[in-house]
Amino acid sequence: MRSIGMPELVVILAVFVLLFGGKKIPEMAKGLGEGIRNFKTALKSEEEKGEKRAEEEKVGEKKSA
Repeated sequence: MRSIGMPELVVILAVFVLLFGGKKIPEMAKGLGEGIRNFKTALKSEEEKGEKRAEEEKVGEKKSA
């Protein structure tokens, strides 16, 4: 399978600009960036909760032993 080269990327970008216009693209990029940031924050929060639960379980096992 062939990878996307520079000419293909230029054509895709040109079509994107024609479809959405120059003013709309920064707004879309900002929204995409905020979405990614929110996703990372939520993922990190869930990881911290999981680590905290694991530590609490270890402490509970040590007390019962």
